[in-house]
Amino acid sequence: MAYRPHVAAATAAGLAIALIGCSTAPAQAPMADAAPLQVYAAGSLREAFTEIARDHEARTGQKVALTFGASGLLRERIEKGDPAQVFASADTDHPQRLAARGGWQAPVVFARNALCALTSEQISATPDTLLATLLRSDVRVGTSTPKADPSGDYAWGLFRQADKLQPGAYALLDAKALKLTGGADSPKPPAGRGTYAWVMDQRQADVFLTYCTNAVAAQAEVPRLRVVQLPAALQVGAAYGLTVRADAPAAAQAFAGALRQPPAQAVLQRLGFGQP
Repeated sequence: MAYRPHVAAATAAGLAIALIGCSTAPAQAPMADAAPLQVYAAGSLREAFTEIARDHEARTGQKVALTFGASGLLRERIEKGDPAQVFASADTDHPQRLAARGGWQAPVVFARNALCALTSEQISATPDTLLATLLRSDVRVGTSTPKADPSGDYAWGLFRQADKLQPGAYALLDAKALKLTGGADSPKPPAGRGTYAWVMDQRQADVFLTYCTNAVAAQAEVPRLRVVQLPAALQVGAAYGLTVRADAPAAAQAFAGALRQPPAQAVLQRLGFGQP
């Protein structure tokens, strides 16, 4: 699968954390801090970070407290005073905005993702017919909420790509897209249910544009759902940015570095994420 992130500036600016990632080996982690490390991460990282944090705790003795949510909403919470020490976003824009305000290091990309279409069993679409399916008047297209959640921003990037292939597609998709998740007021699924599996199970959309990792997880929860890859002409790559609070303890730097080491990268890639 091809990943096409727009991260040139963030990658160049992220040398500081990148060097930490290259120089910090898990066996050289500093003495564990008594207080749990506060890690805020995009909701799409829940499964991966839960496993990575568990392994990190076992290896270093450092407790890790995980907070998940839409990246834009997490950034707003941090700006309002939430005590995050490490922030892993589903894009590079939100961590870059923290860095620009001061007090946070320049972000570095630590993982990649891509969009897929998650469809109901009534929708018969292939990569070649997906755009025509999205444009059908009888097909409800679900997305996450732009600005609050990068997944929504990537969906609108797809709409712009669609307009290059079929003029007028952007206006149609922009008008019809249902912002069902990722917003401050978006309904939350019941405990134990995955967001996208629940949304599709409730028949709130016929097609939902989300990360491929989310789509695969939703299909595992609700097997009747279908996952359709986007054609190359519509694909929008997602680059995940990582930043550390400037005054965070050494344990935060160690965790950020560990995310770029082979053990954590193996977890991410096993769950469908791309290499940095």
